Amino acid sequence: MPETVPPVADKPGRKSRLSPDREQELYTCVVDQLREVGYEALSMEAVAAATRSSKATLYRRWKSKPQLVVTALRHTRRVQLSGIDTGTLRGDLHELADRMGSVSGEDTELMQAMMHAARRNEELAAALREVMAGPEMAALRGLAERAVAREELANASPAAEFLPHLVIGVVLARFPLEGCDADAEYLHRYVDAVILPALSPQG
Repeated sequence: MPETVPPVADKPGRKSRLSPDREQELYTCVVDQLREVGYEALSMEAVAAATRSSKATLYRRWKSKPQLVVTALRHTRRVQLSGIDTGTLRGDLHELADRMGSVSGEDTELMQAMMHAARRNEELAAALREVMAGPEMAALRGLAERAVAREELANASPAAEFLPHLVIGVVLARFPLEGCDADAEYLHRYVDAVILPALSPQG
């Protein structure tokens, strides 16, 4: 079971506030429970009990289970796709391969399970798109836009629109197809063999 954290008292008539450290501990607990029991079996009551906080506090802060779960996933991710700017398109994509490959396996399994749950829960699907997929797609499109600004990539490159799908899709697809995860070595080869030629077919 996840380690419990100190309780936070609710004050009548006031919205409870959690410190950043307290929030991070709660997010870690949520993700630990997701890995242990899965999305469907996880409940706000269980999270409240495990963190010694009140269910009312959780609902005031996050409104619903999908919002809490997706926010927890966002804040406990071990890799971020934003902030990559090596000065070249190829350098950016290989930095991306290093970051994503370093957390292949357990994180990918969890996200596949969440995607499966999202197909049955529109609120969860919407929260995933808003809180996780949206920022990641924006980061990847920003990477392509910087390459256009450096004149490494043609503004009309038809594959640029699909860069998020190329990057995220391969990570999720390799295990079902081949029985192994998309580690850094595999992703580096994929960048050179698939993504760069797709983005710059005449390059």
